Amino acid sequence: MYTSALVTDFYELTMMQGYFLNKHNPQVVFDMFYRTNPFEGGYVVFAGLHDLIDKLEGIQFSDEDIEYLGSLGMFDPSFLAYLKDYRFEGDIFAIEEGTVVFPSEPLLRVHTNLIEAQLIEGLLLNTLNFQSLIATKASRMALASNRGSLMEFGLRRAQGNDGALSASRAAFIGGCQVTSNTLAGKTFNIPVAGTMAHSWIMSFSSELESFRAYAKLYPDNTVLLIDTYDTLGSGIDNAIIVGLEQKKIGKPIGVRIDSGDLSYLPRVIRKKLDDAGLANAKIVVSNDLTEEIVQTLVHDEVPIDSWGIGTHLVTGGSQASLNGVYKLAAKLKEDGTIVPTMKISNSFEKTTNPGIKQVYRFYDAEGGAIADLVTLHHEQIVPGKKYTFYHPFAEADFFEMLSERYSRCEPLLEIRMHQGKRVGEKPTVQAIQAYAQKNLGTFHKSFLRQINPHIYKVSLSSKLKKLKMDLLVAQRRKVKEEL
Repeated sequence: MYTSALVTDFYELTMMQGYFLNKHNPQVVFDMFYRTNPFEGGYVVFAGLHDLIDKLEGIQFSDEDIEYLGSLGMFDPSFLAYLKDYRFEGDIFAIEEGTVVFPSEPLLRVHTNLIEAQLIEGLLLNTLNFQSLIATKASRMALASNRGSLMEFGLRRAQGNDGALSASRAAFIGGCQVTSNTLAGKTFNIPVAGTMAHSWIMSFSSELESFRAYAKLYPDNTVLLIDTYDTLGSGIDNAIIVGLEQKKIGKPIGVRIDSGDLSYLPRVIRKKLDDAGLANAKIVVSNDLTEEIVQTLVHDEVPIDSWGIGTHLVTGGSQASLNGVYKLAAKLKEDGTIVPTMKISNSFEKTTNPGIKQVYRFYDAEGGAIADLVTLHHEQIVPGKKYTFYHPFAEADFFEMLSERYSRCEPLLEIRMHQGKRVGEKPTVQAIQAYAQKNLGTFHKSFLRQINPHIYKVSLSSKLKKLKMDLLVAQRRKVKEEL
């Protein structure tokens, strides 16, 4: 797939030209990670990786792109000639898409030259931050529904085809089951579903006529919107009439409520349907649902079978974005020597972790995830060995993980692209969704709950902690000497 390389911030291009003209283009390693969990929650579902790989395989500057850059009067012809032939040739190491992840651990490493590492920053962050945010919101809504009930996500409010497709893909990975976006259904083979709008009902001479017309057209998928005029009057009464007619020919119906008291109405409607002999009729609700509303309705045992989720899913609800960042972690000399780098801040929690890193996840005997350890990439983690887990943000704080507390551990970062080409087969979104659900199952529900979740431990190895502190002390000494 073609991806315009102009999907980058302008300052990246001006820096790239500076590197190019000064012949300053070392091999580097960048980390992508995020700082805090969204929604005041306890985790993130990592999403967008394979979409990013697709885009990186097709990223280039078209003739029109080069012409536009040339028209700005800021770029040297030799640099524009370099861009014209540009193709991504780097390596990507990443955690598997659909994995539950946590703050401060590298989710992805980019190994390439400095010029193209800068170029792809915007594309990488936009793709991973947005899809991880939406996948996480979908996961939280799915967990809030508690009963594995069907969830439909409507994307009419997503901006453009790209936004709708990305949101659909991420929401499905996070746990939604069907989409109302037809292009997403075609692109990702996600089941599509939809009912009707109020305009369908209002266009007929009567509500009953509109219901009958719809049932005749779609006898196997008859879901009737009952709140156009009077939900507990004509709406449910006419739905029951059509439902009984459909029952005679062996066809089911459902009803949808898009307004009103979603705690009271489904209870009354459920009783009316059951009393009429339509116990198999399903109740669908929509109307700007949030995860808090869904969780409350489930907790109160309101008889709802399916949830129509729209605006508060595809916009991230109360969270505008995931605060993922992309930072230089290491430079490589011509002889292959690794020079670790670190951004230093007055706030220790914003001081980055230096060097080329790996993430290990530790599990207990029952297969439950209990902690992650960020190490230097060359460290050998020996199963059964006692490890000290150092707090990633404090200069001295630490806690110990005794060997008897875990039974196995596994590295999470694996190579996903080599020299600009995908490594291995591209998984379907169905496979990624299944993996995400399985991965969520390895965490105790206390880490996943909506309110006041337990903090999952992400810590530094002793070697990484020492490297970080040594660089910090050296920088402080250098600053002091320069004063």
